[in-house]
Amino acid sequence: MAHFSPDYAALDRPELVRFVFYPRKDFSRPPPNAVDHFVTAEAGVALSCRFYVHDRESPSIVYFHGNGEVVSDYDYIAPIYASQAGANLFVADYRGYGASGGRPTFSSMVADAHRVFEDFLAIRGQGGHTGGIFVMGRSLGSVSAIELASGYHDRVDGLIVESGFASTVRLMTRLGFPEERLGIRDPGFPNLSRIRTVTLPTLILHGQYDSLIPLEEGEDLFAASPAGDKRLVIIPEAGHNDIMVADMPAYFGAIREFVLRPSRGGRP
Repeated sequence: MAHFSPDYAALDRPELVRFVFYPRKDFSRPPPNAVDHFVTAEAGVALSCRFYVHDRESPSIVYFHGNGEVVSDYDYIAPIYASQAGANLFVADYRGYGASGGRPTFSSMVADAHRVFEDFLAIRGQGGHTGGIFVMGRSLGSVSAIELASGYHDRVDGLIVESGFASTVRLMTRLGFPEERLGIRDPGFPNLSRIRTVTLPTLILHGQYDSLIPLEEGEDLFAASPAGDKRLVIIPEAGHNDIMVADMPAYFGAIREFVLRPSRGGRP
């Protein structure tokens, strides 16, 4: 498992965890063509994940959702990924979200992303899937996705970031948390620093008028990415939570083009 920055543990202070995480307990039975999986995070703590399967030969996106969201929210979104982007969607909950046990912290969120990904690889292999593998994070989920893209260059075909932030310092101070109480030494922590190590093909999607995580954050991630194959797609008139619906052809067209290109699929 990857070595984590000590800054993650510094952010695990109760006042910071309460300030950032908004866990929501909600769960539904999986719809047709979806299967629930529970990933063991530690003894007594399992993470709920749902695999929406379009086709075993289709690319699969390991997806980390935004704050306050849960896996079952994607019961209505996953079919659009299937029809518009031709992709399977494997959505993971954080601790305390959906049907997951435990309580969220920054360091557990990052460590758990690795556990989710390793279990996904096993599930993919058992199911005979042959399409490419992509990691995607929306908003808060950008931390998990960029972390995995940084650590699994040999297993991942591309990184997708939707409405992601570059700097925790900028994000937290914008939301009203005093910078001097953050205890972060690296102003680019975590995403800006991590994405500098990601050479995989990268797609960054951001709303033009995102007031929670401004477009500047997505532009900074794009500028810092060393990927030779990278694209920034700005969705006109979109904010933070309507980016997908503000211009669905542009949003899903970009994802479809990205995941359906020739890749390193066909892994064992």
